[in-house]
Amino acid sequence: MKSILLIGLGRFGKHIALQLNQLGHQVMGVDYNEDRVNDAMDVVTNAQIGDSTNEEFLRSLGIDNYDVCIVAIGNDFQSSLETTNSLKELGAKFVVSRAERDGQAKFLLRNGADEVVYPEKQVTKWAAIRYSSDHILDYIELDETHSIFEVSVPKSWIGRSIGQLDIRRKYNINIMAVKNNGKMTISISPDTVLTEDKTMLVLGEYKALQKCFHI
Repeated sequence: MKSILLIGLGRFGKHIALQLNQLGHQVMGVDYNEDRVNDAMDVVTNAQIGDSTNEEFLRSLGIDNYDVCIVAIGNDFQSSLETTNSLKELGAKFVVSRAERDGQAKFLLRNGADEVVYPEKQVTKWAAIRYSSDHILDYIELDETHSIFEVSVPKSWIGRSIGQLDIRRKYNINIMAVKNNGKMTISISPDTVLTEDKTMLVLGEYKALQKCFHI
């Protein structure tokens, strides 16, 4: 369990709070808007109404006591930047800040953010890949060149074993696991036979995955 400071309780911030709450973490929620704070009370451990650009207010929260500080402020980049900078100056261990475009990310990283998230950009890319192909069921980007896809078994692979297909040598991708009726099996071998009712989790360079699955 981690102690997390979440600044910004709009739609994005509240969704983060909900997920953190379900994972069992302690969340201190902060927003200048009283209605947002009241609306999030059921998904945070504690909450404060205040201006995160006010350094004295931030200091009163005991910044160095949190394992992670998340700046989820939207539609006010100046406040996000000032908050990020102040958090780091006050001793924050790890700061994650929200950005809406690359230019913002550069400024945030230069002014205290350890990592930057792009909720709109990431969801847009996921949706474009997920819904532009009939057989892509899910997608996770690991870095700029590598990804994990959950894909249905191509028709030409059905009834054949992983060893027979020789996928690693032909395409330079790895089948990490197979799923059947929602149950995942990671104990796979060259003898594992792919059937129509299974899906696969495959790892590789994005270009190799594109070529293999005609994305």
